[in-house]
Amino acid sequence: MIYKCYPANHYLKRQTKDILTLTLLVVMSIQKQFSPLSCCCCCRRRILTLSFTSFHPYSAAGVLIKVKWNVKRHLRERNTLPKIFAETVRRHGDKTALIFEGTGEKWSFRQLDEYSNRVANLLLQRGFVEGDVVALFMESRSQYVGLWLGMAKIGVEAALINFNLRLEALVHCVTISNAKAVLYWFVHCFLLYFLYFDCFSLICFCMCLLISCLCLTDRLFYIYTSGTTGMPKAAIVVHSRYYRMAALVYYGFGMTSDDVMYDCLPLYHSAGNIVGVGQCLIHGMTVVIKKKFSASRFWDDCAKYNCTIVQYIGEICRYLLNQPVKDIERQHRVRMALGNGLRQSIWEEFTSRFNVPQIAEFYGATECNCSLGNFGNMTGACGFNSQILPFIYPIRLVKVDEETMELTRGPDGVCIPCKPGEPGQLVGRIIQNDPLRRFDGYVNEGATTKKIANNVFKKGDSAYLSGDVLIMDQYGYMYFKDRTGDTFRWKGENVSTTEVEGTLSRLLDMKDVVVYGVEVPGAEGKAGMAAVADPERSTDLDKFGKDLEKALPPYARPVFLRFLNEVNKTGTYKFQKTEMRREGFDPSITSNKLYFLDPSRGRYVELHQELYSSIISGKQKL
Repeated sequence: MIYKCYPANHYLKRQTKDILTLTLLVVMSIQKQFSPLSCCCCCRRRILTLSFTSFHPYSAAGVLIKVKWNVKRHLRERNTLPKIFAETVRRHGDKTALIFEGTGEKWSFRQLDEYSNRVANLLLQRGFVEGDVVALFMESRSQYVGLWLGMAKIGVEAALINFNLRLEALVHCVTISNAKAVLYWFVHCFLLYFLYFDCFSLICFCMCLLISCLCLTDRLFYIYTSGTTGMPKAAIVVHSRYYRMAALVYYGFGMTSDDVMYDCLPLYHSAGNIVGVGQCLIHGMTVVIKKKFSASRFWDDCAKYNCTIVQYIGEICRYLLNQPVKDIERQHRVRMALGNGLRQSIWEEFTSRFNVPQIAEFYGATECNCSLGNFGNMTGACGFNSQILPFIYPIRLVKVDEETMELTRGPDGVCIPCKPGEPGQLVGRIIQNDPLRRFDGYVNEGATTKKIANNVFKKGDSAYLSGDVLIMDQYGYMYFKDRTGDTFRWKGENVSTTEVEGTLSRLLDMKDVVVYGVEVPGAEGKAGMAAVADPERSTDLDKFGKDLEKALPPYARPVFLRFLNEVNKTGTYKFQKTEMRREGFDPSITSNKLYFLDPSRGRYVELHQELYSSIISGKQKL
């Protein structure tokens, strides 16, 4: 069944028998708590909030209940992801499962199953057993899925290593996984090996007895954090987490097995491998795998493979908007863009220019237990959580100290919840025996402990700390504001780096911009600094300064600018700020051009060593 995604104001107009009945019950319950004078406005808000929660075809409550019921059924039947995939193969055997855009090669569900069986048998022959870890180090392609799926069939856990890592970071990721072997892909030697393996065509190699003692709470593989604030951490992904992450977006955003998904995200990351490929393995959807994102080829690929859903993450949508306009960008069948990190400032421009009616924005991390989905297609929101039925999904925004970003607690020692419109850190209550509430953490126990806080919702409980600051409106829609470590104070005001980055990028023709705070001796707080990718040095600083005065308040305008050829990004298109924050604004440390916003002139001037010394000594006014 195909459902239409309604705009927010549609909910007030719907007048079915069920809605009227439930609305009456809500009004009656509210009247018991509020006086007649205050009831009208409050009732209207609560009724509208309830409509967001319950009446939408893909309501948050309905989706959560459905996914939770499915997970419990799989737990009861002792299913694992390979067993769920076996059922998908039974239903869709000869249908195309994966298409590798690099070669155009198509694999049916049966072919993917047979390939993964051969992998499983090969590993068994080589002496690998349940609980062993094998690091997988290769680019995105169909074989990638078959390799880790084959491992999962015999209980071997894959460590999905970022293919772009080198030297210390690569050694670190392999080491912390405790891998017994590294499976890597070099086209000439690795392909020849498997071609030799395939030549035998022994029927036993195409069959694999699934390990019966495994269950949905066992480890499936490890996915590493992006490493934006340090060395990557290995997050534990159990079978139930894989299913939950894929199922929430499938049911929440109204996908079907007839959809074709364009997956240009790296398969070593949860967005590409779980949210994307998971729709293939669990729900029978065809997924087109792109080795690497290409802004210039994006819409050509979508049209060529008749894709109906595209994935994005981080800055991908901005890169697409930065491309020259061409006819093919509207000549496609794409009905939905699925992902996270779409800036509110370009949201509507993206949908109108590329003729994509639905933005399926969600919030989440590989390891978190507080994922959100914007199932109502509300512009700018990253998710929704009911204020009327909070027990269904116990997450919350809690107040943090503006200076330290530490949790703020009341007299009873419990965290203080935020009111609508107040920024706060998103937390999720941990209930380990609940498949939607459990937190599996990281391989490193110390890293796991740092993400858990106690006495958050009530005395004696524990909760997952997202590290992200969000804002909730009066209806329950959530909007991303910033990372707790990125927000800084300047001139007595909090500065959101995410918001400033979006504004600067728009003023600078969609260039890559990274904003962070730097310490200045003798100054309270941190001064804003923006690193701009401008290899052609085309930025008109005088014009930029004037535009900045109109777009941002004084405290949010960057005090320092740094122009460089390219901004370092993770494999998931997140900016890396740690090194630039450490280097600060000292011109002797970097060869990049640095500029200072001189308040006496009202414009940016080049920051040389003499001016730097004047700032450090306190002689130069900021």
